[in-house]
Amino acid sequence: MTVVEAGTKDGLLEEVMHEEGLDTDAPRIDLKVTSGHINSDLTIGSDVTAAKSLRANDDLSSNGMMLAGAGFIVTPAEAGHLGLGARAGLEKHIRDYRNGRDLMSRSRGVMVIDLFGLTSEEVRTKFPEVYQHVSVTVKPERDLNRREGFKQNWWRFGEPRKLFRSFSEGLRRYIATVETTKHRVFQFLDIGILPDHMLIAVGSEDAVDLGILSSRIHTVWALRAGGWLGVGNDPRYSKSRCFDTFPFPDANNIQKQTIRVIAEDLDAHRKRVLAEHPHLTLTGLYNVLEMLRGGTKPGELDERDRRIFDDGLVLIVKELHDKLDVAVAESYAWPVGLSDDEILARLVALNKQRSEEERRGLVRWLRPDYQIPRFSKGVDKQGAKEQGAQVAAELIAAVEQKPSFPTGAVEQTAAVFGALAAAGGPLDARGLAAQFKRTKTTEKKVGEVLASLARLGYVISDDGKAFALRRVA
Repeated sequence: MTVVEAGTKDGLLEEVMHEEGLDTDAPRIDLKVTSGHINSDLTIGSDVTAAKSLRANDDLSSNGMMLAGAGFIVTPAEAGHLGLGARAGLEKHIRDYRNGRDLMSRSRGVMVIDLFGLTSEEVRTKFPEVYQHVSVTVKPERDLNRREGFKQNWWRFGEPRKLFRSFSEGLRRYIATVETTKHRVFQFLDIGILPDHMLIAVGSEDAVDLGILSSRIHTVWALRAGGWLGVGNDPRYSKSRCFDTFPFPDANNIQKQTIRVIAEDLDAHRKRVLAEHPHLTLTGLYNVLEMLRGGTKPGELDERDRRIFDDGLVLIVKELHDKLDVAVAESYAWPVGLSDDEILARLVALNKQRSEEERRGLVRWLRPDYQIPRFSKGVDKQGAKEQGAQVAAELIAAVEQKPSFPTGAVEQTAAVFGALAAAGGPLDARGLAAQFKRTKTTEKKVGEVLASLARLGYVISDDGKAFALRRVA
């Protein structure tokens, strides 16, 4: 039972930390008592509920598809009977499908019929087997639905998620997490996979974003901002409260590349051990990881958990997460060992700072190539109102104008990392040099940096000429 009183009040927060002997006459309940200002979400300390959505994160996260019809889901064998592999173009409309259990446990390997963008007549003409299947398995259910739009567009998903389709266009992969789950885990999904509505998709294929979202700093924020839900009281990731408000670090290219490498290794390692050992799940891996973080030694694990530890190489998962936490903290220029309350206080303050910057027209876009064409005009007008139009204009111009290639070795490396990260595919020295103001030596210098990075394994090439950042996931 919760009793509340209107107004701004100080109070005590008492959290149960340990219970024993509850069925006896002398039960023991250990409480953690915290005093201070009571926030609207019944927490004490930094008021995460006061954080505002940031324009820098606009239109880059979305729930997955809400089908409103179980008949859309088919097995690969059923997809074959419906014409997949025989009907031209059907591969665009029958795609792999994943929900939360697929990601955190073991994948069912199912597919989904996605007829977005097609009229019913086009479906009947181009894919008659699919039309009949959906007519039989989906339409009767939709005819009983109270929402008129669901009845009229019975062959389409209930919520087709146009935003997801927009930010995922042209990407090779995207980031996903389960909305409500025991452990907050982010991972890459291939662009050919459609997400279920209980997944949150983030429109980025850059491993630096995967690394930041997977870090302790973001996890602490998500746990406080998102709340808990369900029978197991599992943490819930609300995109509007957890992602839209989160202030990403203003990292330089060297810091970004450090995070990228660790995040790629983490994602690839988890996928590899899951593929090699059918008994493993992400939930199982992170259950054991939490035990290790809590001080449990490998020799103290029971037989089942020790098998997960050994086959899943969980110590490597822990080491990669630890490295990621250090790298992300450094990208914020924060100490590594901050407490949860200190992290929240700094993030709330940073959110406020970024909100004030954005009111003046300065927006630190996460995906400027995608976001600026969509939002820059609005930012310019907003900046003008706050007499900050020049700031907005300079930010946009910085994206449009080519920078000079740096003279220092570290800066040159950072510039090449940044250019490769922004590129849509592999580039050779000439293509990379074209990203900068040209001089007689630019292409030669870029080629020398590429050769050094290739020797160190940071970039890869299929032909020895065009290079891309190493991606292992």
